[in-house]
Amino acid sequence: MEISVLPPQIYIERTLAIIKPDVVDKEEEIRDIILRSGFTIVQRRKLRLSPEHCSNFYVEQYGKMFFPNLTAYMSSGPLVAMILARYQAISYWKELLGPSNSLEAKETHPESLRSLYGTDDLRNALHGSKDFIAAEREIRFLFPEVIVEPIPAGHAAQDYLNFYVKPTLLRGLTELCKEKPPDPFVWLADWLLKNNPNKPKLGHHPVT
Repeated sequence: MEISVLPPQIYIERTLAIIKPDVVDKEEEIRDIILRSGFTIVQRRKLRLSPEHCSNFYVEQYGKMFFPNLTAYMSSGPLVAMILARYQAISYWKELLGPSNSLEAKETHPESLRSLYGTDDLRNALHGSKDFIAAEREIRFLFPEVIVEPIPAGHAAQDYLNFYVKPTLLRGLTELCKEKPPDPFVWLADWLLKNNPNKPKLGHHPVT
């Protein structure tokens, strides 16, 4: 049997997942399936979208017959949005979701999430980004504070740890041994916040 080997420097994808309003009460079950399927939940938030926000999110569907029902459904109650990450996250999440029509999913993909939790073509329980461009746009829409960039893995991740993380952590642990504070965890957390190498330091320059 031939075993395929991934390139040493490969990037993990991110995709957007939404648990829709009518199945929010099943979030714990759904999250368990997501984690057991190899995904990492990078960020999660529970929110309620207005019909206007729903229209903007589903702008590509504007003008279609089901569009008013779609926006009404998606704004009918709270929903849960998540950023999922793993290798080929977009295609794996779409596969886990199954066909967009839950009735079709129940016939052809009975183990899929839309088969298990969906009701029909409109109330299909969950959303997933269709491709990389859509994932970027949708993540920015629902998580505007997040910077969408590739997550390093393999040698790239190891290089990042060796260059940025380990030297700072080693300095912090050395200082911790010298100080011997009563609560070492809190002390180290405060030290790392103050000595974050990625945080700009403000200096006082003499006036000339």
